Amino acid sequence: MKTLLILFILMNLDKGYCTETRDQVLSISPTTQEQVDILKNVSTQYETALWQPVSPHYIKEETQVHLFVPANSSETVTDLLQKHAITHEVLLANANELIEMQTKNDSTDPRSSSTFYERYHSLEDIYYWINRTAQDNPDKVKAILIGSSYEKRPLYALKLTLNNRPNKKAIWIDCGIHAREWISPAFCLWFVHYSLSFYKQNQDIANILDNMDVYVLPVMNPDGYKYTWTTNRMWRKNRSISRSSACTGVDLNRNFDANWCTEGASHEPCTEIYCGAFPESEPESEAVANFLRLHKDTVQLYLSIHSYSQMLLFPYSCTLDEAENHNDLLEMVQEAAQKIRRYYSNTYKYGPGAKTIYLAPGGSDDWAYNLGIKYSFTFELQDRGHYGFLLPPSHIAKACNEALLAVKTIANKVIEKTQAPMGSPPAA
Repeated sequence: MKTLLILFILMNLDKGYCTETRDQVLSISPTTQEQVDILKNVSTQYETALWQPVSPHYIKEETQVHLFVPANSSETVTDLLQKHAITHEVLLANANELIEMQTKNDSTDPRSSSTFYERYHSLEDIYYWINRTAQDNPDKVKAILIGSSYEKRPLYALKLTLNNRPNKKAIWIDCGIHAREWISPAFCLWFVHYSLSFYKQNQDIANILDNMDVYVLPVMNPDGYKYTWTTNRMWRKNRSISRSSACTGVDLNRNFDANWCTEGASHEPCTEIYCGAFPESEPESEAVANFLRLHKDTVQLYLSIHSYSQMLLFPYSCTLDEAENHNDLLEMVQEAAQKIRRYYSNTYKYGPGAKTIYLAPGGSDDWAYNLGIKYSFTFELQDRGHYGFLLPPSHIAKACNEALLAVKTIANKVIEKTQAPMGSPPAA
């Protein structure tokens, strides 16, 4: 009996210890400049990960900050916030459990489970899925090697061609430019599966695929994505080694040649928004840029999928100037956001990146726009901060269906604005 009692006490002590040392996500609201400065110091000097905004540079008074605080920094950070009377609350008390839930996986075979697309998948699983999808649909899907990552992992884009109509235009979709945004690669897989499964059943997707081919790059940052599965779930950048610093990685979405490394990016390798040594210094961004340069006369619609914050953005992010077809782009995202609200009761903000969030130079969407792809968008998927980058697998379906509705709405608008309807006689 005594042994059982001791065991019971030890078990409860153990439970108490686990509760004390779990990783957390805090929502913090600084109200004075002094509190802003303290918060900037906390986010850079302690072992934390800033979720929102992406850089301490953007922390301002009366702006909500989401901060991931690992267990070993939890007490220190909380004490500091309390000492300086900085308003904060725990958004997620159980980050460890959510990470564990995200990485649980029963099978790699797409055909063995109806819930394959409602789970997150390791990089190895995604490579397997790419090969399997191309093998199973040889007349519709082609895997194209567009380059390789810093650590020499292949960058595969899938080309979806669902009819043999000549001289078709194309859509480009990339996912996973930022490693920790797992819902992004999940969407690319979801989109391909949906396109192949519902081509003959859904009028919107049929119209898109009858008129356009689609290039889908499921993981643009494979090294970073792999690292989030093995080492640090909060990693954002790629994994390139800097010659000038001990810090690793470049923000690939600051590495394109669109007002490169001006306000909103950093020359400092240890920051999350490090722009790299020069535009396209990274093999991942260079591979995408080279492919798009090669296909710039074909690709009419560029889409880059990110998370989180529920936004539909278009150029510019690198300047406050308006894009020349601003009204067209605004009309498209407005309609997409209205449809999401109508069908899924969820709210998405929309507008040009710089005015809707903040200046972010060197982005792929601005670069693609300046290349001549005049319908260029960045989607920020679910959610608005409750789970953030740790969106549970149970939310994948709704997040992907919302994004899918936006893709269908915008792609059909692009077809309407740029192409003569199929089968119509040529103009006299």
